[in-house]
Amino acid sequence: MQSGTRTSSSSVQPNEADILSDEELKTGVREVLYKNMISGRKAGFDYHYTKPSPGTYPFQYFWDTCFHVFILSAFGEEKMAKEHVRSLFQMQRPDGFVGHMSYWKRLWPARVTDLLQLRPRDVLRLYKPHMSALVQPPIVAQAVLRVYRYSHDGAFLREMLPKLKKYYRWLAENRDFEGEGLLSIITPFESGMDWKASYDPLLKFTKGKAGPLLFWKVLQVDAHNFLKGYDLRRIYKSNKFVVKDAAFNTIYAQNLEVMAELCQLAGDEDGPGFLSMARQTEKSILRYMYDEEDAAFYDLYGHHFKKLKVRTGTIFFPVVLKSVSDEVCRKVLERHLLDKDGFHVPYPVPSLATDEPAFNPNSSLYIWRGPTWVVFNWFMQGYLLEKGYKQEARELLLSVKRLVSGSGFREYYNPFTGEGHGAEDFTWSGLVVDMIKRQQDEGDT
Repeated sequence: MQSGTRTSSSSVQPNEADILSDEELKTGVREVLYKNMISGRKAGFDYHYTKPSPGTYPFQYFWDTCFHVFILSAFGEEKMAKEHVRSLFQMQRPDGFVGHMSYWKRLWPARVTDLLQLRPRDVLRLYKPHMSALVQPPIVAQAVLRVYRYSHDGAFLREMLPKLKKYYRWLAENRDFEGEGLLSIITPFESGMDWKASYDPLLKFTKGKAGPLLFWKVLQVDAHNFLKGYDLRRIYKSNKFVVKDAAFNTIYAQNLEVMAELCQLAGDEDGPGFLSMARQTEKSILRYMYDEEDAAFYDLYGHHFKKLKVRTGTIFFPVVLKSVSDEVCRKVLERHLLDKDGFHVPYPVPSLATDEPAFNPNSSLYIWRGPTWVVFNWFMQGYLLEKGYKQEARELLLSVKRLVSGSGFREYYNPFTGEGHGAEDFTWSGLVVDMIKRQQDEGDT
């Protein structure tokens, strides 16, 4: 059990006076992080990573590793943060691809869905370290920039920049099928928000609350991709599941801009090219994803960019982009985040609007369909601070502090009661320390 925190999902949420101090929270996060950390050497590869949760999520995951870098950097553990990034890129393919899961010590996938997320030829080499055939939200450039800002290690930047350039170019060349600057995901598992309700219409799942039928529909998508050998052109042509996720593409645009900054810091001439790519992505997000009537940014599907009009917690993500006007940002935030249209809960930000048919705030195999995840608060807090919404940013941080103080470091929380659900000793909730540091850096404690 973490120092000063409770892990029971039935905990009563604390009064304001019972919220853990910043130092107590930091101590708890540090204990969870180090308890979940693993390193070693396998088949000539050196790996060093943190399991998001020891039993539930035992592998090295792409965007989880980036979250761990943010947390470690907030602690001043830049050396360990660097090792996490290096491990993430140990098996990078020559073409630049990096999979969303790296299998190191435990080589056999935990679930049948994981097995289907390998290329068929990789199934035959499970005895060796290998990667999945999928991608995850490409937030790694921001992670590297965070390490550099705290460490000022130019050698590390120059070491990682060629790898990052190859990785982001692979994404542009292989997942921007239409040349509009928007990346497509080919399975719900690539968004990082596995059972996200906005995908239901595409999956022809109309029952609202998730159940075994939804599981089989998603499994069919992965089986389809597996049988096509993860040939991306064939998968795109079949058009079974081709989605441009609003959060995924927002993160992509942010990180293309960061790539331009990293190039400039390293004296690399490719910076303007990445900045141009970022602007194209931002332009397409605004053109295709924004719905003026609903004041929301929706995911898109298919070859013709049809909107998936389900109000998930990512409908306001693109407001963080510089190309999105202040007027649009204000409309989206006021409608959904500040006035909380469909998002009015004691513990924000819920992963799905409360009045959507699929909304389920409780523990479930089918996640991201109602409960609150710390990562949403973490993502939006940075933007709110930047734009001067200090009170709103403070409230998001306070909500996370209350959740962790009352229920421990859990995978997700009931947005009404604050009860913790899902994996225990879950590292994502440790992002609270980065939120604390950001608030302090803004002089707003």
